[in-house]
Amino acid sequence: MTKDKQEEQQPAAPLQVMVHTQYVRDLSFESPAAPDIFVQNQAQPTIDLGINVQTRMMDAHTHEVMLMIKLTAKTDTDTAFIVELAYGGVFGLPTMEEAHKKLFLLIEAPRLLFPFARNIVANAVRDGGFPQVLINPIDFGMLYQQQMEQQQGAAAPANQD
Repeated sequence: MTKDKQEEQQPAAPLQVMVHTQYVRDLSFESPAAPDIFVQNQAQPTIDLGINVQTRMMDAHTHEVMLMIKLTAKTDTDTAFIVELAYGGVFGLPTMEEAHKKLFLLIEAPRLLFPFARNIVANAVRDGGFPQVLINPIDFGMLYQQQMEQQQGAAAPANQD
């Protein structure tokens, strides 16, 4: 077999994504009711979680993905703590269709960043004097789907009589 025919029969190299770096862009922990919150006999706080994902193209094959997490714990009378984290990653992507790139950047990249961001938030809460809070895994595919449905609903024309 000639060398040209061998090269033709070999499968193409798989597309490879590179994680160039991960970093904390911004981290904030606030306990506005401290130290009183620690001495009051309070009920279990209500935890509110907000998640947002933003992307930015740096060059043709490099993209920044920013995972923003806001975790707020409130009692009946006070805010126990607020944690805000902006955790980013720089991803190198091979040439691919825009639809696939969008799915990677809004679903897979945040999924890769999440365990690290979750750990940072958990440690910030613990280091702030509260019991550690572990955020449940997030289905970024479902969040993406919900966002697409909301955008389609907003773009749909009003009912006409």
